[in-house]
Amino acid sequence: MARHKGTTYGFARTSGLLNSQIRRASESRGFAQSRLLTHWEEIAGADIAAIARPVEISYGRGGFGATLTLLTTGAQAPLLEMQKEPLREKVNAVYGYNAIARIRITQTAATGFAEGRVAFGHAPRKPAETHAPEITAEAEGVAGGIADDGLRQALARLAGHVIAKSRG
Repeated sequence: MARHKGTTYGFARTSGLLNSQIRRASESRGFAQSRLLTHWEEIAGADIAAIARPVEISYGRGGFGATLTLLTTGAQAPLLEMQKEPLREKVNAVYGYNAIARIRITQTAATGFAEGRVAFGHAPRKPAETHAPEITAEAEGVAGGIADDGLRQALARLAGHVIAKSRG
């Protein structure tokens, strides 16, 4: 019997055989970043979402699990570094399995320095545009039947803009 190099004695490692199948299965389950990006604040929590953004999920060669790359500022990197393991557990809890094996922190976006400028935290809101009292009253009447306060206010603002624009 001929001996082969390494310790596998001619057998392929199971992880190597299954990597592409695992990747396809995880992507078909919606793992391919979209869920992480769209629900980042819910997954990570408001504190972490204010200082970091997910920029990439990459798969290593020959290993299980992916690496999640987070973008943050230099001042926030040490704080985020201390929270990597609890954050990894939160992300994996969303997927129901150990999808993320590692978290890598970067202070520049994958696109480079100039394009990688990201404003963290909440962007300052523009002051609310005021309309004539009759437009505001009509807009509030349009949204009056909505029970949820936040949704009703948003619809009233939208209606106010539409009414004001249509009256030119």
